[in-house]
Amino acid sequence: QVQLVESGGGLVQPGGSLKLSCVASGVLFNTYDMSWYRQAAGEERELVAAISQLGGVRNYADSVKGRFIISRDNAKNTVYLQMNSLKPEDTAMYYCKAKKRSYGAEYDYWGQGTQVTVSS
Repeated sequence: QVQLVESGGGLVQPGGSLKLSCVASGVLFNTYDMSWYRQAAGEERELVAAISQLGGVRNYADSVKGRFIISRDNAKNTVYLQMNSLKPEDTAMYYCKAKKRSYGAEYDYWGQGTQVTVSS
């Protein structure tokens, strides 16, 4: 059974930092591309950052470039999102996603999310 469990969210003041973690189980972790998405109230879910299977390729949404860093530790089956210089507009539920393509099929798995609130 595949399970992704996020943690690390919370309430932080503008300009502060948080580090999110997502631990995967039930998958061969280093065969999955990993990503972080977020969804603010009343908005669509959007891609925040993505990292390839071995961490060599990383992509970021323009809105978080220079402030967020995605990383992974394949030995710990964990992907991280370091969020710095947080802004109120970063407030959202943050989700991690595991994705793999194999023999023409795509396999996607999502975590349950962790809430990040940026407010003074």
